[in-house]
Amino acid sequence: MSENLTRAARAAAEREDSAPVSARTSRAAPATRSTSARQTAATLAGPSAATVLAPATEPPATESPANVPDLARRIANEVGAVMKGKDGAVWAAITTLLAGGHILLEDVPGVGKTTLASALARSLDAGVRRIQFTSDMLPTDVTGLSIYDQDTRDFRFHPGPVFTNIVVGDEINRATPKTQSALLEAMEERSVTIDGTTHRLPDLFSVVATQNPHDMEGTFPLPEAQRDRFMTRISLGYPSTDAEMAMLTARSSLRGPLTTPVASIAEVVHAQQEVARVHLSDEVARYLVTVVAGTRTHAGIALGGSPRAGLHLAAMARARAAMGGRDYVVPDDVALLAGTALTHRLVPRGRFASLQDEYQTAAAIVAELVARTPVR
Repeated sequence: MSENLTRAARAAAEREDSAPVSARTSRAAPATRSTSARQTAATLAGPSAATVLAPATEPPATESPANVPDLARRIANEVGAVMKGKDGAVWAAITTLLAGGHILLEDVPGVGKTTLASALARSLDAGVRRIQFTSDMLPTDVTGLSIYDQDTRDFRFHPGPVFTNIVVGDEINRATPKTQSALLEAMEERSVTIDGTTHRLPDLFSVVATQNPHDMEGTFPLPEAQRDRFMTRISLGYPSTDAEMAMLTARSSLRGPLTTPVASIAEVVHAQQEVARVHLSDEVARYLVTVVAGTRTHAGIALGGSPRAGLHLAAMARARAAMGGRDYVVPDDVALLAGTALTHRLVPRGRFASLQDEYQTAAAIVAELVARTPVR
């Protein structure tokens, strides 16, 4: 390992921001890292993201010009008050938001997917539009359309609900593939083209979509191209008994919005800019690329991670580093987030009974790749 990576690992150890993967240079490090990485990757990529992605330390507020750690904690506290016992999912969603990505929440009905999406959106003092996807929706119901104005004798563009800061797409896989594809350009290019005219979306733009498992009645599986545009896929799972009791107590007399704004658009955009400036060394980048490339040659994978998958994983690693008060990425950031960022993009070989089985298979393969990839 090079001098830069060694110095970064030593600094991380001194800050006691220890995570399951060791970045030390000793010969025993790979074995220790592999065991813990397998456990954390399986947990994060599996049915319930229970592992908390929050940084273990409390860095001084002056370490980050945008005060990214404080911003992340403010949002986490506000959303966590609603999502009882789902700290891992909450921090994964916040990491994705600060990385500038889109979130796919998948699980069975009634476990809080829409609640998490709405709570995250409402914790920001930003524009929020909710789209309830159904099978009879048209692409123009999402993007907007041009309507002839008799007064001006010209077509006038009427923006659709996608023209906002946070789009909450509820049950996205209940819409037909044609309607689902209306989000493709918006999610990747941050723009919408209607009748040959391109309309730019706001600087802060994120899609938080929910979907039910595709084997449920009336659903259309998202195509691989659209799944690849989501930076992360998060599954909530059923709450624990204590968490469910706390949820019932907290919600029994609740009226009005679930959350109140604790962050402005300017704060989030500034934080995203700070995240983009976090240093990713050549050694850590090579480690990340090796993990992603391993999904393309693995015997159990028919379709591996794309270059976009590597870009998304790097962005999330930068966001986690900034949330921990660091201006550099360590291998721990990559290993902890690999399952969350890669699992939904992989297509295992053979047929499985449901998407859940496919995700579990993909999660196990990602955990295996993380465990056997050395940090050089």
